Amino acid sequence: MGSSGDTGEARVRLPQLRLDELLDELQARLDAARGTRDRVHSLLEAVLSVGRELDLEQALYSIVEAAATLVDAQYAALGVIGPDGKRLSAFHTIGVSEEQIARIGPYPEGHGILGELIRHPEPLRLAKLSEHPSSYGFPAHHPPMNTFLGVPIRVRDQVFGNLYLTEKRGGLQFDEDDESVLSTLAVAAGVAIDNARLYEESRLRERWLQANAEITRSLMSGAAQGEVLGLIAERAREITGAALAAVAIPVKDTDTLTVELAIGQEAEAHRGLVLPLEGTLTGDAFVKGAPVISPDVTHDERVSAGPPRFAGLGPAVAVPIGSGDRVRGVVLLVREEAASEFSDEEAEPLKVFAAQAAVAMELAERRRDAEQIALLEDRDRIARDLHDLAIQRLFATGMTLQSAGRFIQHEGVSERVLRAVDDLDETIKIIRSTIFGLRTRGDDAAPGLRARAVRTIGEAALVLGFAPSVRMEGLLDTHVPTETADHVVAVLSESLTNIARHAHADRAEVVLETDGNEVRLTVTDNGVGIRPEGRRSGLRNMLERARNEGGDMELTSPDGGGTRLLWHAPLREAPGPSGE
Repeated sequence: MGSSGDTGEARVRLPQLRLDELLDELQARLDAARGTRDRVHSLLEAVLSVGRELDLEQALYSIVEAAATLVDAQYAALGVIGPDGKRLSAFHTIGVSEEQIARIGPYPEGHGILGELIRHPEPLRLAKLSEHPSSYGFPAHHPPMNTFLGVPIRVRDQVFGNLYLTEKRGGLQFDEDDESVLSTLAVAAGVAIDNARLYEESRLRERWLQANAEITRSLMSGAAQGEVLGLIAERAREITGAALAAVAIPVKDTDTLTVELAIGQEAEAHRGLVLPLEGTLTGDAFVKGAPVISPDVTHDERVSAGPPRFAGLGPAVAVPIGSGDRVRGVVLLVREEAASEFSDEEAEPLKVFAAQAAVAMELAERRRDAEQIALLEDRDRIARDLHDLAIQRLFATGMTLQSAGRFIQHEGVSERVLRAVDDLDETIKIIRSTIFGLRTRGDDAAPGLRARAVRTIGEAALVLGFAPSVRMEGLLDTHVPTETADHVVAVLSESLTNIARHAHADRAEVVLETDGNEVRLTVTDNGVGIRPEGRRSGLRNMLERARNEGGDMELTSPDGGGTRLLWHAPLREAPGPSGE
């Protein structure tokens, strides 16, 4: 009996155990299904969250944040691959504080495991980073990282960048589900990035159109050339995110460009600079008639020697104003040293925008020509009226008085009449001289002070063995009379000759400027200075030239050694066209 009872109890316990196992398995499957459901829900939320962003930077941050949440990673990063397809141009990360980033140093460029994912854009899972053959190690102060999961992000079949996840929480490994979830997020991220890019391009195109419309309104209102060029430079600087914008135009009858205006960072150091066409960034763009890009102006051989003027600056682009044989100048845009490089896609709308500058200069030139033609026609009309009407009437009046004088008996009255006839003859001479002056056009006969100074410096460079840096400011061709300009050129030539003969210098700087009241010439070198026993005849001649014009000359020694010569003279009113 006892054995029969034991057997019954065993049979009762066995189904109970199987039922418990089945319930446990069911619970596990329910938990797994619930976990899968929650994960899918989280993935959908992440996709929707990422897809809502239209700002590219914010979209990238949302992608990194969603990736870390979905796979429960302590650290996450998104590396954007640069134009060369080999390095990372940007790096967005979470999990590492700003203080830690500052201590670690510059963001990675794509070596080691990061580079492996760039070279082979396929999902990569590692249990221990340091054991992979491509492991590059970590810099000092970098937090320890072992587990790793990397997934590429594609935008229209092009690899945009990679998602990097490390250190799954709880000491666990990244599994196939993590890889699957992250790959799904990467697809959504590609769509979101593409949308953000398209939105950004449309906004950028709208800004260019608005700027073009603003410039067209300015042109139609008859604004001066300098004002329009300043507007073009300012808008180009704003839209491209440049720190510096400068416009250089050619100096007549020379192979040089002068920086007509500059705005932004280091603008003062650029304003008025004279740059050769050959071997310079702006000159290269002018000669080629096409945009020229520099990844870093501070290390570009095409940046001419001269005073330091690119501190804190880096990527640059020089865009010609106009095209073909009608290039009228160059717009130079420079970003801060840590900013992204200018791309060919950015240079194209810049080229179109710079064409507005060409239109501005063309219209301004045509307007000046039309005004000049109207002035000359008016002068011709006045000269013709004076000759055909005034002189003939005066001559007839003089003949009448001269004839009438013979019949005047009173001696005093006769003398007065004859004196009046002489005065009429003198008046006729004056009018004829005025007519000659009105019909003489000598505005383009001689080169201006700018061109003469550039040629003088170019000739001196052959003797010096180096090209002095040059900066010119003010309306030198308009405000400085011919006689004073002759003195300036002579003093400039003598100063550079003295440097070549006596200074033993390897650097010189020339600054020529006017404010409309005074012309100032400053020539500085880094040579041995003026020796007490040296000849002074050349210096006396330069001083006499200044004092004959009512000016003066000073010689000083800069802090770094050498000599600085300052020659200045007040501006007298230039003679009129009649020579009076």
